[in-house]
Amino acid sequence: MEQFRLPKIAMPELKLPQSVQAVLAEAETKLAHRPKLLRLFKNCFPNTLETTTKLMDDGTTFVITGDIPAMWLRDSVEQVIQYVPFAKEDAELQRIIGGLIKLHMRYIQIDPYANAFNEMANDWHWNTDDITDMSPWVWERKFELDSICFSMRLAFAYWKETGRADIFDSDFKKAMRTAVDLWRREQHHFEHSPYRFERDNGIMTDSLMNGGLGMPVNYTGMVWSGFRPSDDACDFHYNIPDNMFAVVTLRQMREIAEFVFRDLSFEQEMAKLEREINHGIQLYGIYRHPEFGPIYAYETDGFGNHCLMDDAGTPGLISIPYLGYVGADDPIYENTRRFALSKHNPFYYEGTAAKGIGSPHTPPGYIWHMALSMQGLTAASAEEQLEMISLLEATDADTGFMHEGFHSDDPNEFTRKWFAWSNSLFSQLVYKAMKAGLLDA
Repeated sequence: MEQFRLPKIAMPELKLPQSVQAVLAEAETKLAHRPKLLRLFKNCFPNTLETTTKLMDDGTTFVITGDIPAMWLRDSVEQVIQYVPFAKEDAELQRIIGGLIKLHMRYIQIDPYANAFNEMANDWHWNTDDITDMSPWVWERKFELDSICFSMRLAFAYWKETGRADIFDSDFKKAMRTAVDLWRREQHHFEHSPYRFERDNGIMTDSLMNGGLGMPVNYTGMVWSGFRPSDDACDFHYNIPDNMFAVVTLRQMREIAEFVFRDLSFEQEMAKLEREINHGIQLYGIYRHPEFGPIYAYETDGFGNHCLMDDAGTPGLISIPYLGYVGADDPIYENTRRFALSKHNPFYYEGTAAKGIGSPHTPPGYIWHMALSMQGLTAASAEEQLEMISLLEATDADTGFMHEGFHSDDPNEFTRKWFAWSNSLFSQLVYKAMKAGLLDA
């Protein structure tokens, strides 16, 4: 995403909701003995609200990623989901989160294939020459299966936390219908999909091969995806973590269909789709590794080819329990985690300053702060959680914020100094450890 050249959107100053201020006050007491960690938390926890969030006149909420003036469905959810546990008694926070959900549902209906949108129909695009069916509302049209899953994840979490069902209006149900129709169509990508994407900028991972259709796939029951959560093109177009996320999302949408909309026919339709996707994961997505045993592959094409790696972005293999597909004690996940945190993963790096997972999206040797935060959030032990927090604390290059990637030998070499998703994920980890008493003096 470093190619962006358009001017930034000026985001109006947003008053922090009372519950967010209360968390910061709590941190002042509980982290007082760790002044650098306290500074990081006080900077990172409110960063999304202070610098990337805009309340719109129509009751919606627009959230940019940070250094790019567009809203990614995925990123914006991960930027605000850390605030959901505090929304039950906070009307200001409900306005922010509820407004974001409302805008997501509108965008999904504008173009379910798009991953990032503009604040208005201003015809701004990441690349003006992309060969795809663009809209003036769409900033980028890389189809990533996880995008809509994140939208539904936020809505479900908000509903469960607050008990508020006012977000479930006719637009919400239309967006659910759009998502299910999209995923059914993309189970048979080559036969039924109108989606094509090509970008002639010399970067292989920015474009789909085969005239924008992507590489051939076999039917598996899983849903095809053009791009990964990193916005890089898939090698094999059945991304396993994305399809796991879709299974979890369908379970959540089924609950909404049954208990909010009272539409049992729609619920049963989604149950069938969920079974098909999950069957595909279990049949095609598990690789028998000679050292680690059965592990989840990162991608497959259904022809017996597998991409064995993990990427720092969510969803990834490390984040499977975070998504809710299986628990951290699942035997195949445990094997997969050991693989992902080893040199068998081509994007796992060890340097003099840190070790962890990076991404083909950034240079070799660069570890992502988000990967370290996710490793801590999914850790089975308190010791590993604390190890990740200490590593994050030590690699901020004394900026007071998290970044995208940093060099494993020198944290002063980093990408994206303003990346709100990374700040929010770090804050989730620190708050989780703080509430568990792991950071007590």
